[in-house]
Amino acid sequence: MEPLVSGFPLLAQQFKSLFRKNLILSWRSKRSTSLQLFSSAFFIFLIFCIQKALDARFNTTTAFDNVFDPVALVSPPIPPCEDKFYTRLPCFDFVWSGNASSKIGLIVSSIMANNPGRPIPSDKVMSFGTTSEVDDWLFSNPMTCPGALHFSERNATVITYGVQTNSTAVGKQGHFEDPTFKFQIPLQIAAEREIARSLIEDPNFSWVVNLKEFAHPAVATFSAVATVGPTFFLAIAMFGFVFQISSLITEKELKLRQAMTMMGLYDTAYWFSWLMWEGIITLISSLLTVLFGMMFQFDFFLHNNFGVVFLFFFIFQLNMIITQFGFPYSTDYSRTYRAIWSVFPPNLLAEGLTLLSGATATPLDPGISWSRRGKCAPNDTECVITINDIYIWLISTFLVWFVLAIYFDNIIPNSSGVRKSVFYFLNPGYWTGKGGKVAEGGICSCTRSVPPPEDVTPDDEDVHEEENTVKQAASEGEVDTNIAVQIRGLVKMYPGTTKIGCCKCEKTSHYHALKGLWVNVAKDHLFCLLGPNGAGKTTAINCLTGITPVTAGDALIYGCSVRSSVGMSNIRRIIGVCPQFDILWDALSGQDHLHLFASIKGLPPASINSVAQKSLAEVMLTEAAKIRAGSYSGGMKRRLSVAIALIGDPKLVILDEPVC
Repeated sequence: MEPLVSGFPLLAQQFKSLFRKNLILSWRSKRSTSLQLFSSAFFIFLIFCIQKALDARFNTTTAFDNVFDPVALVSPPIPPCEDKFYTRLPCFDFVWSGNASSKIGLIVSSIMANNPGRPIPSDKVMSFGTTSEVDDWLFSNPMTCPGALHFSERNATVITYGVQTNSTAVGKQGHFEDPTFKFQIPLQIAAEREIARSLIEDPNFSWVVNLKEFAHPAVATFSAVATVGPTFFLAIAMFGFVFQISSLITEKELKLRQAMTMMGLYDTAYWFSWLMWEGIITLISSLLTVLFGMMFQFDFFLHNNFGVVFLFFFIFQLNMIITQFGFPYSTDYSRTYRAIWSVFPPNLLAEGLTLLSGATATPLDPGISWSRRGKCAPNDTECVITINDIYIWLISTFLVWFVLAIYFDNIIPNSSGVRKSVFYFLNPGYWTGKGGKVAEGGICSCTRSVPPPEDVTPDDEDVHEEENTVKQAASEGEVDTNIAVQIRGLVKMYPGTTKIGCCKCEKTSHYHALKGLWVNVAKDHLFCLLGPNGAGKTTAINCLTGITPVTAGDALIYGCSVRSSVGMSNIRRIIGVCPQFDILWDALSGQDHLHLFASIKGLPPASINSVAQKSLAEVMLTEAAKIRAGSYSGGMKRRLSVAIALIGDPKLVILDEPVC
């Protein structure tokens, strides 16, 4: 009898046999293997359906398309009033004023008769003598007429007109009506056409207006792959994960592995055979995922490099395999290894799924009850970790990552350069709220010293006089109760770029955005800060509102310093701010925003609703109160931002370019 193979040849032999075993089992379980390999087709098809449904919803707009040569729309007609969203019947296509003039009456009759594609019936139009009569009628009959024309015959050769429409967009089933394009422009074209024909006394005079949108690139659209893709791609990986669990538990439950171990099976051969087989399955599954994505023409797959996308999915799904072999949740490994491994939550997820699936491997298995969550799971022969232990680990790791997130969020500079010291939590002032100035610049700055402010003498005599007045008051410690804001030599310096090399640190020169600003702002006055782009207007506002840290100098707002954490806290309770760019939630309505900020501001709950309604009325957003802010026009968003700034009747309102 020939001697038995041992050592590495035996390992290779066992690996080959086990691999062949996995191949045969997979071939004979065609259904499960097919699901594991081709599940990506199903989920990508679902993503495809979601994307097509979204595309269908927005198929009436060209915003998401590249428009190089827009198609002209020739003289749009005045539409029937029934086509307007949420119209009360009976309705009117338009109303007009100036019926005292017979010439104007003929012009209106021509507008009705010559409306492209549809003459307007006489019962769809109402006439009035003056514009005030029209306003009174519109006020008494809301939602019954989309627009009005106001004519005035100045003399035999001059006829003027005005167009009146509601500019507020109205939403219906996810679509929003454009009142300017749908009602205002058709009325304007019709009025100009018939006035021209009347004045030149030629009823057949050709008056054709072509309307074109701007040529424009496509804006970023909603991507189903980016939004729901992670969930579905995880589901694709979970198919392989589940089948791995099933196969491994089956071998363990039926004691097949135990039998092989008794026959001298190397654990290394066992693990490597599974790893190799599942690696190949994962490779094929990842490849099919990318190919199916390309087949369904997703830009995500077509425009990104094939190798980049394929490697991403392959490594992601391969990562799901490792924990299934028992590492390190077995008696072969110390608690130290398990502790290190358990810091990463997906590892705990994988082990938890293993325990839960093993506990219900057969119909007779009892599963894990709530009372037994701290005990060994059914069919878990090694029992090195329980479901309760996993709960504790997940909660603990959540707290660890939460604390780290807060810490790094404080020490890493934000987009405005605001950060705290690396050891900010050791400063007693941070916990008492009586100190703790913010820092600026990177964590590893070459120097912590602030360059001295540049000495700039104002050219304007008035500015120089104002500066001397503020300096004198500051030196004498005077606090004028008639001054709302006193800016004392405010300086904001942005550091230059830093390049750290071998044993050296190179740094470019700094940039002074504010070079010592001295000015008083009186109470109950309108103060305008004017200057060209880059002059530092927004920087000054950001310093006053605490968005950007002050490099040097100070500013007092009603006696509170912007450089003090307590002072800044008091300042924010008495000011209202409309930033340069709208900071709104697309999913919240205008009413939701005002309720939220009113609550934050501290308004009594009983008054919040009435204050919100009043604020919406003041900025002419009453009809759009319940429309999501993401559907607002730019002007509507600015009006909402102004309303937010004015909520709570602040003592000081700071508006940064409130009009767009």
